[in-house]
Amino acid sequence: MPLSDDPVARNGLLARLRLFVAPIFYLSQNPVSLVGVALATSLFFTMVVFYIATSVGVAPNPYVGIVAFLVLPGIFLLGLVLIPLGMIRKRRREAREGVLPLRYPDLDFNRPELRRVFSFVVLATGINGIVLINGSYRGVEYMDSVTFCGEVCHSVMEPEFTAYQYSPHARVACVSCHIGPGASWFVRSKLSGVRQIFAVALDTFSRPIPTPIEDLRPARETCEQCHWPSKFTGSLLTVRPRFAEDEKNTATKTVLLLKVGGGTAQGRGIHSAHLDLAREITYLATDSQRQAIPWVRFVSPGGETHEYSTPDWDKDFSKGELRVMDCVDCHNRPTHTFQLPEQALDEALATGRVDSSLPFLKKKAVELLKQLYPSQAAAAEGLRRGLTEYYRETYPEVWDRQRESLELAIQAIQEMYRRNVFPEMKVAWGTYPNNLGHMNSPGCFRCHDGNHLNAQGSALTQDCNTCHTLLAIEEENPAILEQLVP
Repeated sequence: MPLSDDPVARNGLLARLRLFVAPIFYLSQNPVSLVGVALATSLFFTMVVFYIATSVGVAPNPYVGIVAFLVLPGIFLLGLVLIPLGMIRKRRREAREGVLPLRYPDLDFNRPELRRVFSFVVLATGINGIVLINGSYRGVEYMDSVTFCGEVCHSVMEPEFTAYQYSPHARVACVSCHIGPGASWFVRSKLSGVRQIFAVALDTFSRPIPTPIEDLRPARETCEQCHWPSKFTGSLLTVRPRFAEDEKNTATKTVLLLKVGGGTAQGRGIHSAHLDLAREITYLATDSQRQAIPWVRFVSPGGETHEYSTPDWDKDFSKGELRVMDCVDCHNRPTHTFQLPEQALDEALATGRVDSSLPFLKKKAVELLKQLYPSQAAAAEGLRRGLTEYYRETYPEVWDRQRESLELAIQAIQEMYRRNVFPEMKVAWGTYPNNLGHMNSPGCFRCHDGNHLNAQGSALTQDCNTCHTLLAIEEENPAILEQLVP
């Protein structure tokens, strides 16, 4: 097919095309550019196969994902870069040697085969651009995936990823909280990720992973994208089961009305006092986990300031971290929550995953769970052996009649250990304190311990009724529950 019906226009177009294309054809005939063409072409087809596979639902494992979405696009880009790099190198070399032609060899675009070659090169360049853009997008998308965050550095992130999978936020992507929206925090997180990659590669990372994360994005920009603390919640009825370490694993319940509050006009409550009735709360933490807090400042919406401190504080602000309080200071383990053995067993007994008719089950299980094991595999074996020998020797009738219940209990107890203790990462029971409440960690009592006084000698309240109303305390059959659920 002719390029144009007008001979003059056609000749002018061909002349301009020759002027542009002739140097490319001439200079691209060099080993470096040809290697680039080979790399780009071979990886093009490999990447297309991977993308088709993922598009139809084939999910690669984390390490294959790294190759498919990060390594291959990088090598593909290298191949594309080698093509112009080889051309520039050849031009400079020939210019330096004085052999660079003043006029590049003519290209006759009237020849159909040359037009086909040129058309193919243009088409291939366009397709390569599309593949490169798609590969870059998929690479970024993969780096933001839960699989990449939790499973690529498996040994390092196993404790946090395991806790995440059993958390209320298990369907929330890691980046939603750890990065959040916007480009600036995305770039900051990726730069931090480079440092972490080197730490993993050189085996210089901390065991356990230190918390809290010092440069975590403010909760108002992450948590509050979904949660609105100022919304009035009022009071929530909470029932907390507990099983005694006696032969019958006696079950009791504590019932309380938790005063969540919310909103300045709805009375005082936990959220009301710490968020809506305070313009700002600042505190000083003198330890890395923010458990020791000797000084607190409360600024009301009207600008009135109240300061509280412990009597033994030396008034040296340089010995700690000054921080403006936000959600994660109390909800510090909203996703990566670890349990203590007593708590894990109470939950399993209450839900029926462990048979409460097995005598002294809680007492013996807690005893075995708290023992030191070199690995999770050793713990699984030790827990099975300890419980099996205990019931076979101490309660042979239980061993004979309730063998199936005991086996299910053993499996559940092994799972408790696997979810909470990781000897290789030095994560044991209670390694990560939970500041929500005050039963298993100081939590609220970091400030509300009755020991933080203002200049007039008044203390931050420690009155239980400020945050909750106790309706029943470890009762087997609380009357309040019978009234509510007849």
